[in-house]
Amino acid sequence: MTPRALRRWFGIHKWTSLVCSIFLLIVCVTGLPMLFSEQIFDTFVGDDDPPYESLPADTPNASLDVIVHKAMALYPGQIITSVNPEDDEPAVLISMAPSWQALKDDETYPDRHSGHWIKFDARTAKVLKQSRPADAPKEPRSWTGVILGTCTRLHMNLFAGLPGALFMGAMGAVFVASLVSGTVLYGRFMKRLPFGSVRTDRASRLTWLDLHNLLGATTLVWATVVGFTGLVNELQTPLFGLWRVTDVRQILKPYANLPVPSQGHLSSVQGAFDTAAKAAPGNEVTGLSFPGASFGSPVHYVLWTRGATPLRARLFTPVLVDARTGELTGAYPMPWYLRFLEISRPLHFGDYGGIPLRILWALLDMVVIFVLVSGLVLWAGKRRIATDARLRALGYDLNEVDALPALAESAR
Repeated sequence: MTPRALRRWFGIHKWTSLVCSIFLLIVCVTGLPMLFSEQIFDTFVGDDDPPYESLPADTPNASLDVIVHKAMALYPGQIITSVNPEDDEPAVLISMAPSWQALKDDETYPDRHSGHWIKFDARTAKVLKQSRPADAPKEPRSWTGVILGTCTRLHMNLFAGLPGALFMGAMGAVFVASLVSGTVLYGRFMKRLPFGSVRTDRASRLTWLDLHNLLGATTLVWATVVGFTGLVNELQTPLFGLWRVTDVRQILKPYANLPVPSQGHLSSVQGAFDTAAKAAPGNEVTGLSFPGASFGSPVHYVLWTRGATPLRARLFTPVLVDARTGELTGAYPMPWYLRFLEISRPLHFGDYGGIPLRILWALLDMVVIFVLVSGLVLWAGKRRIATDARLRALGYDLNEVDALPALAESAR
């Protein structure tokens, strides 16, 4: 490598690292509690739901139609917006609202929230818990929820919405560039030393440099994967928007002008779940949206299915079932760019291998924090050395006590 190319790579590494370091520190620090958010919430907040009835393990679930009819009887005149079986407990969550128009008004006025939910035991169809009515005072948020919510928003978009998400995505790209340039420099400068060498018998700056290089090389693959998948995840809003205005619009175009039928005249919800399960073999049905939702069809149930294995659990396939007849309209695998986005998520979050993998992700995250901090220390130390050299060239003796007063006098 020529000296000119070496200086160019050094400049790329220095400036890409400086540009993204503070933001990457925010991401790494906020990412630690997010890795264990479920465990933190369960430990400090817990679940105030009443206990489930003790029933035999092979007790079948009640029909979803029974649960839907009970929800409608509890709130006559309201609509059901979605039906969502819980993943980790025998429960079904029914979401309701006064009308679809009320939900649209909620989007216009963020302080309004007219929707509410009812949680049913999936086996007995008994009500377990309900959310507060829309006109009731809001429950105070726990400090745990506030902290985790703050970490999530800082991690995703710095409280700046879509512009903040795109900015953090750009910082992810800059971070990947700093990793590539750091790898080039590491290979060039470490030829004279065995891998893993840390020179503790020399100046402290060399020790910091060796630790920075060693830990950066050790976590290189993980940091590249997490940085790149973080960039991809920040693009989720525009990518889903692209899907909605292209594929989804074409699929729903024949039904766009049809009226939304009354919910009292719709086909079986349980039958729609069964139809979707057959249309997407190997997937599990995670939820159903009723006709009239802003992202769906006026005459279709929209059912979401996903892969049944940990690595495929984020690969979703929507299924349309005609709510008037109960017949299958079609299953529509997502386009390649959304599948790539969904595949990248478990690699970024480390949530496909249970607690052991999350602990590994947390340890690697802390190592990257040290790499970022050590890089800033090396940069600050080099600036101090350069400043001292310039002061000595001007005739200041930095070892004398009165050097600083002399410097202050010259500044005047």
